Amino acid sequence: MSSLLKQFSVREGPCESRAIHSGCRTTSLAPPPSRCSAARSAVAGLSPPLPVLSGVYQAYGARRALAAASIGGRKSTHPGKAILAGGIAGGIEICITFPTEYVKTQLQLDERANPPRYRGIGDCVKLTVQDHGLRGLYRGLSSLLYGSIPKSAVRFGTFEVLSNPMRDATGRLDNTRSLLCGLGAGIAEAIVVVCPMETLKVKLIHDQCSLRPRYRGFFHGVSEIIKEQGVRGTYQGLTATVLKQGSNQAIRFYVMNSLRNWYKGDDPRRDMHPVVTAMFGATAGAASVFSNTPLDVVKTRMQGLEAHRYKSTLDCAFQILKHEGPQAFYKGTVPRLGRVCLDVAIVFVIYEEVVKLLDDVWKTQ
Repeated sequence: MSSLLKQFSVREGPCESRAIHSGCRTTSLAPPPSRCSAARSAVAGLSPPLPVLSGVYQAYGARRALAAASIGGRKSTHPGKAILAGGIAGGIEICITFPTEYVKTQLQLDERANPPRYRGIGDCVKLTVQDHGLRGLYRGLSSLLYGSIPKSAVRFGTFEVLSNPMRDATGRLDNTRSLLCGLGAGIAEAIVVVCPMETLKVKLIHDQCSLRPRYRGFFHGVSEIIKEQGVRGTYQGLTATVLKQGSNQAIRFYVMNSLRNWYKGDDPRRDMHPVVTAMFGATAGAASVFSNTPLDVVKTRMQGLEAHRYKSTLDCAFQILKHEGPQAFYKGTVPRLGRVCLDVAIVFVIYEEVVKLLDDVWKTQ
């Protein structure tokens, strides 16, 4: 009888031996549900080993992160879309802002030793219209238009190719990395497009300033320049152009990306209105103007019709400093400031909107 009165738990007896085989659940000292489920599944051969489960969970987590990036943050843009959207944005922008570019270039070419022909921005516009009509403010547009489309295409395409692998799971790009990607984009566009395009533009505009212009138009000017100087004649001032464009895009993409990250804060899903994009773009453009206008002045002199006077980029900078003083490095800052702020604002707004449109009609992963 003492043995019958002995205390026991339900784990003893038949249930203990049948627990695993029959799936009997115990009421005392039961293991946690997850461990119990894993034990029964492993014994019954119904689930893979735990390392496999861990790999499955990691893959699932990665897919969720990618989904969050595509839904929330600024998702990666396909390079093909970036090239197309950049080209469209560049073409529209240059048609709007070219008169300010023309005035800036004229003032930079108007060296003090001549003596200067123009007393300021207004005087430059007035004399140009008097001598050549309103069309005079668009002299050289063709060279910039033919170059602006591929320039913006190369710029944004290169930036997306460089930045896409650097974005985090939410699509956010670190500010330092945006600086490096912008530098790479600026160097690429300088070598591929900007240097020959800017050389032709400056020569055509400078030719108009002479008493007896030689070039009858864009194609005639290009043929004459190549005939006299070869293809190398379209790559004058390459060093200055690379320095200018590299620093330009590094500063612009850095400032734009910093402002975008600040605006969105902890909510990567927050949409940016085109007006906000334009304001941030104008700020980025102004930062680049005040930072590298001296490089732009040297580049313009190196690409003018009197570039033969300078032995190198450094010699050009030295002669400007020696004969015209340090203030000469900031000639044309005001018209350039107006053009660049408008330029960058328009380009970023159009680019972002065209990419959104392409996302609807061009499905990419």
